[in-house]
Amino acid sequence: MTDDRLTRRRMVQMTTGLAVAGVAGCVGAPSGGSPATATATERHRDADASSHADASSHADDDGHDATASSDADGHHHGDDGVGAPTETAAVQMLTTDDDHHFDPHVVRVAVGGTVRFVNESGTHTATAYHPGNDQPRLVPRGSDAWGSGLLTESGATYEHTFDTEGIYHYYCAPHEQLGMIGSVVVGSPDPHEAMALREPPADKPEAVHEKLRELNGRVEAALGDDHGEGGDGHGDGHE
Repeated sequence: MTDDRLTRRRMVQMTTGLAVAGVAGCVGAPSGGSPATATATERHRDADASSHADASSHADDDGHDATASSDADGHHHGDDGVGAPTETAAVQMLTTDDDHHFDPHVVRVAVGGTVRFVNESGTHTATAYHPGNDQPRLVPRGSDAWGSGLLTESGATYEHTFDTEGIYHYYCAPHEQLGMIGSVVVGSPDPHEAMALREPPADKPEAVHEKLRELNGRVEAALGDDHGEGGDGHGDGHE
């Protein structure tokens, strides 16, 4: 009997001790975790948010760079923005991989400004669309006929000074029908009055029509800001 009582007493003491420890554990641990644990969690979340923000920023930068680099189309054109008139301008005459073109396609100079044509490769001319060159007039009235003649050597140059404000379309005699045509804008002419911006001559092939319309669009966009039109109303004058 004595041994039984001792055994029961020990069991009661052990059970009571475990219950007290359990209660103490429940009271000592807040439901939201300890302050130290909560602070560490918040720091982790803040770090994650900062990391995601940085990743998003880099993605935007990468996307922007990719868009900028995707604009290249095989050969450089310097006339994406024609800009304000300058005193001088240079145009390269190029033959590359069976493609013939002026670069830039459109340049703009002040009245009295000079354009220098440089034959970089191939055989080319820079010739005004002028009746004096047996061509329809796509230059201002009162301006002279001009042309470089045939430039055959790499590095050969031709210069012309433009004294009359207006828009001048010109072509390469050997490659006109392949679309080798360019434009010079002199000063700030009114596009509604420009001979060059009318419908292309009917007797020219479609390749010439397409190139002239493309050039007209570039010129109209360049002059839109000067005349407050934004390029929206210039088509009315092309009848």
